[in-house]
Amino acid sequence: MTTTTTSKAYIDLGNDLPGIRGLMAFRPETAQHLNALAEVLLRDDDNTLSRGERELIATYVSSLNDCFFCQNVHGALAGHYLGWSMAEIDAVKANREYPELTEKMKALLSIAGSVQISGKAVTEAQVITAKEQGATDREIHDTVLIAAAFCMFNRYVDGLGTWAPQDRQVYIERAPRRAAEGYVNTDLNK
Repeated sequence: MTTTTTSKAYIDLGNDLPGIRGLMAFRPETAQHLNALAEVLLRDDDNTLSRGERELIATYVSSLNDCFFCQNVHGALAGHYLGWSMAEIDAVKANREYPELTEKMKALLSIAGSVQISGKAVTEAQVITAKEQGATDREIHDTVLIAAAFCMFNRYVDGLGTWAPQDRQVYIERAPRRAAEGYVNTDLNK
């Protein structure tokens, strides 16, 4: 990921938007589907994992992938939903055994971390542990899918050399609006 806020992506996107927003403006026909996937995974109300917990999974995987843009966008959203500071989100990224997490979330983050390495890195023992800590089959399924999807999103953002604002306050200030608007039918230019 580039370290300045004025660099261009590897290809001409025809816009100066950061991260995935620039890529989505470049290819709105794919953006529609990617945003719909993010909406279902991260915001669907028919889920026993809170929006904050799902955003935290996305943040954790994005951190493991060293995707600055995604870990800060989704970290700010997780913080917004959970009422946590970025320092607390950073602590989770550094240590999935962070004391403020439930044992269930620790187990789910362990699974997400294995998915980031390889789908085959997830073990039956991890799944059993998650179930012992109260995770449902649906929560385990969604954790794996969020982790896998964010490996794709992170590689999309960084694979085309997009830029990201380095001032993390930008992400914190934007989080309430993104939380209110969601991922579908958003104006990428805002």
